[in-house]
Amino acid sequence: MRDFLAMGGYGPYVWSAYGITLAVMVGLFWQSWQRARKRTAEAERVRAERRAEARRPARPIVAERRPVDPPAER
Repeated sequence: MRDFLAMGGYGPYVWSAYGITLAVMVGLFWQSWQRARKRTAEAERVRAERRAEARRPARPIVAERRPVDPPAER
């Protein structure tokens, strides 16, 4: 077993490379998981807002009436 872990003298290099790779992979997984949770919460918030908007009655479109200026006299 010691020969396997020593890997012919290259054990420290090989195992540190595996350790760094594992740390990076775990970090990327954690970051992706956090972003997915954030995006899911944001999407749910947007869906809730759209459902609330759909329940509100539509406001009628009313044209604004402005008095017409009389023609300017010269």
